[in-house]
Amino acid sequence: MSKFKIFIAEDDKWYSQILQYHLSLNMDYEVSVFGTGGDLLSALGKNPDIVTIDYSLPDMNGEELLGCILKEKPNIPVVAISGQEDVSTAINLLKRGAYDYIVKNEETKERLWNTILNIKDHLDVKEEVIQLKKKIEQRNYTQDLIRGNSKGIKKVYGLIEKGAKTNINISITGETGTGKELVAQAIHANSINREDPFIPINVASIPSELMESELFGHEKGAFTGAVSRRVGKFELAKNGVLFLDEIGEMDVHLQSKLLRVLQEKELTRVGGNESIKVNCRIVTATHKNLLEEVKNGNFRQDLYYRLIGLPIELPPLREREGDILLLAKYFIDNFCKENKIVKKLSKEAASKLSKYAYPGNVRELKAVIELAIVLSEGELVSEDDVNFQEIDNTSSLLYNEMTLREYELEIVRLFLEKYNGNVVRVSEKLDIGKSTIYRMMKEAPDYFEN
Repeated sequence: MSKFKIFIAEDDKWYSQILQYHLSLNMDYEVSVFGTGGDLLSALGKNPDIVTIDYSLPDMNGEELLGCILKEKPNIPVVAISGQEDVSTAINLLKRGAYDYIVKNEETKERLWNTILNIKDHLDVKEEVIQLKKKIEQRNYTQDLIRGNSKGIKKVYGLIEKGAKTNINISITGETGTGKELVAQAIHANSINREDPFIPINVASIPSELMESELFGHEKGAFTGAVSRRVGKFELAKNGVLFLDEIGEMDVHLQSKLLRVLQEKELTRVGGNESIKVNCRIVTATHKNLLEEVKNGNFRQDLYYRLIGLPIELPPLREREGDILLLAKYFIDNFCKENKIVKKLSKEAASKLSKYAYPGNVRELKAVIELAIVLSEGELVSEDDVNFQEIDNTSSLLYNEMTLREYELEIVRLFLEKYNGNVVRVSEKLDIGKSTIYRMMKEAPDYFEN
């Protein structure tokens, strides 16, 4: 821990030595003495925690020095020490911002000792409050980005907190739409380097022949069209985060160049010779199983182990019990606030939202909610307003974990919807008897009504 810095402005060398010796008995204190006000002012850049000033100094009086100190460091506690017992002088200094006024006598040392202890205790409490406030703000920021109370998402919160405390690389996995970039942003926002840039780049969206220049930059004339020098994403990230989304799509040739940069912590721009130091943290994301990609020869094993760092797996929305309606309310509130309207979910709409599998995860839920609000009449979002744009009913059906009987019922229900309730047509398509369909509808009427 850094020591508590105390500056003393006192032109009486003997008296200043007494104060310095007395205060230095506390090993946590670092005491510096200055013979003039000008010398003390010149040293304020060293950021003392407290300053004591003699009222009468060779180059200025206490009021002048106090004003100069507080002008440069308005929050620093200043204690005036003087041989004058004039009450008006003390009151004037206190009005001008002095923390305390101590008269020079046999009790000065003890009074100063106690005053400094009080100041230090006050500053310690203030610092604790600041740190606590930061933690609360960081926690709130994380939960603003990634909302949920399910067991799976709470585990993610814990890993975000661990990842934010160090500069370890992070690898985030999960299905499309689960919020991998939001997790990367939350880790960066809670880290000590939060003031440095967060630079995202989607590997899958940039042609492989341009990716090297995008990451490492290029020099003028490096290739056709390179009309000027360009700084790459690694350099732009500085001491912050370079987020490589869909890292599993990176070309194998470029993987080897990325590995070298990670090993050497330096790069060379395309068409250049200068080695440039880089110091950003790498956070990657993918919906693929990278270990399987390594086994299949699509991803370098050595790069995989460089990037894996702290692995964070995001659960799909269908496995986040209770989070669907929580997120739905959040999306409704946000959309309504932006559009200055008021909407609420009906019980039937909420029930319909809860039963769906969401192959597109949180991203899909947000789109469904916004469309439902636009389609709704009045303040209540009805069941009919909730529409799922399923690409493939059969594949989305498999996201649910059901019994074989439940799957049979669901398949028949889907075909009845597809063929507008035509039992004869459905029996032909599924190669089952009409009586079987009617029996299923009779045994589970509520299911087929939904």
